[in-house]
Amino acid sequence: MAEILVYVDHVDGAVRKPTLELLTLARRLGEPVAVALGNGAADTAAALAEHGAVKVLTADAPEFADYLVVPKVEALQAAYEAVSPAAVLVPSSAEGKEIAARLAVRIGSGIITDAVDLEAGDEGPVATQSAFAASFTTKSRVSKGTPVITVKPNSAPVEAAPAAGAVEALAVSFSEKATGTKVTSRTPRESTGRPELTEAAIVVSGGRGVNGAENFAIIEALADSLGAAVGASRAAVDAGWYPHSNQVGQTGKSVSPQLYIASGISGAIQHRAGMQTSKTIVAINKDAEAPIFDLVDYGVVGDLFDVVPQLTEEVKSRKG
Repeated sequence: MAEILVYVDHVDGAVRKPTLELLTLARRLGEPVAVALGNGAADTAAALAEHGAVKVLTADAPEFADYLVVPKVEALQAAYEAVSPAAVLVPSSAEGKEIAARLAVRIGSGIITDAVDLEAGDEGPVATQSAFAASFTTKSRVSKGTPVITVKPNSAPVEAAPAAGAVEALAVSFSEKATGTKVTSRTPRESTGRPELTEAAIVVSGGRGVNGAENFAIIEALADSLGAAVGASRAAVDAGWYPHSNQVGQTGKSVSPQLYIASGISGAIQHRAGMQTSKTIVAINKDAEAPIFDLVDYGVVGDLFDVVPQLTEEVKSRKG
């Protein structure tokens, strides 16, 4: 059976959910071979093996932390040359897409970004994508070289499928280009205790209708009752009501949760481009003609200042 290379997104050995989703997709195409790089790479083996990795290639070197993405690209290229896989899968984060693009150029292959599903085809993996602000769904495949595909979070379930997970050291030698741009400092992001926006199963977002930074407490309360991440529309971010890191939309982050709740968001095309692939969409807006209602599964016409607190209390009462 063909081997499928899976790039591992982890933090000091803790494997992030999008990688486990990639392993589910990789098993549809062949035998997953995981590539874990950097501090704690060897510690990822147990989780990767539990979710289907037949082999785990690991490498740790100061270059992975001290410089930008090129050392990771060169390590992934070394893994590609060692394995000769049928496809390379990478999580669709900002860094993941840069790594994937650089690898595709180096190995002379086509690339597909932001896939939301994968299936085996007679001529290689077939990727499903959402195009033109999710107005169309496309199916495509790479026609040149080994497919390099980035996959959006929440595109597949995390499924346990115990495999050997044999750990092998990956030999990597870095070129001069790998150390051309050095990281001089890092500032850890303050933890809110909420899920990461692009990985969350539930997202609660607020828009212009929230009418002020102080009122986002209402949105946060609903999110916390559901164990959800908090998002914001561009209008809310531009007004300074919520951080840009929480913006959902074409110029923000793209999310695809199981449940998306839009509160006080009109549904401009820019916002829809970042959330329209959500599995279930609920909108709360006092304007019955708001464009957001054209794409929702459930809509509530009402003032969010009345509806959202009631919804929060209902969630709490059912949980408690």
